[in-house]
Amino acid sequence: MRRTAPTLALCLAVAALTACTSPDTRPPAAPAGLTAQTGSATSVHVMWDAAPEPEGVSGYQVLEAGRLVRELPAEKTMVDVTGLSPQTGYAFTVRALDAAGNLSAPGPEVRVTTPAAKAEDRQAPTAPASTTARATGPRAAWVAWSASTDDTGVTAYDVYQGGVRIHTAEPGASGTALSGLQPDTVYTFTVRARDGADNSSPDGPAVDVTTPPASGGGPGTAPAELTATASPGTVTLTWTAPDTGRPTSEYELYVNGRATTVIQFGAGAVPSGRAEHRLTVTEPAGTVWAVKLRARLPDGNWGAFSAERSITLMG
Repeated sequence: MRRTAPTLALCLAVAALTACTSPDTRPPAAPAGLTAQTGSATSVHVMWDAAPEPEGVSGYQVLEAGRLVRELPAEKTMVDVTGLSPQTGYAFTVRALDAAGNLSAPGPEVRVTTPAAKAEDRQAPTAPASTTARATGPRAAWVAWSASTDDTGVTAYDVYQGGVRIHTAEPGASGTALSGLQPDTVYTFTVRARDGADNSSPDGPAVDVTTPPASGGGPGTAPAELTATASPGTVTLTWTAPDTGRPTSEYELYVNGRATTVIQFGAGAVPSGRAEHRLTVTEPAGTVWAVKLRARLPDGNWGAFSAERSITLMG
């Protein structure tokens, strides 16, 4: 008698395997929150909201009038499109791309017109005289500034965080909402004005914002009110210890974006409020340091970073 059961079982197993490994053909959702702001007569700053994590987005495509002009990784949600023509209208859309190569439909289109070019404009706008900021949630903040002046007119305001431009606002704006921030994190924002020839002003005053912990996340873990003072051969750091439930004896120091040392306070010398540490430096006078630090938490992990401070070393 012929036996067919093993053959049937094998067929079922192959079918199940095929079902489990069937290709992903579901496209991600179209990006939302698209904005486009002229930065100069020949550039436009395009921004959009990051895709939700479940979408599995691996990148974005920026299109102008249906033509691909930029392709970016998933962590980038803004881009300056340059090489444009003055006094010209442009229409931008953005599509999301997932790891399987599926493309979303284009998001809503945004139209913008570049201003006229200003010949031989080499004068930068004045810096905003004041800057204020406040957290509006664990992942959001509001930054405001005073108006700048320029001989040919301000065309945009750029918001910087840690020396990197993260947002561009229209020339008539005096404040803007920022999203995509991290909970329980200190951010240092500055604002620059820009004119139609892409001349940027100096930074306005820096302002610190601490986002609150996410719901149920407990107290903040970032050292607060960091100061850095240079004197010949030394740098003195002071800060307020975070409230972690017990005294914090270890802090990791970063200089120019790199971990350089762990500051340790011995038994009986652990600060519970304001802390101070003095560093001996051998770098030449005029060297610029950007410093920040974070505390070792009771669970052994490192907490959130303090605000970053820039300092020029003295000989």
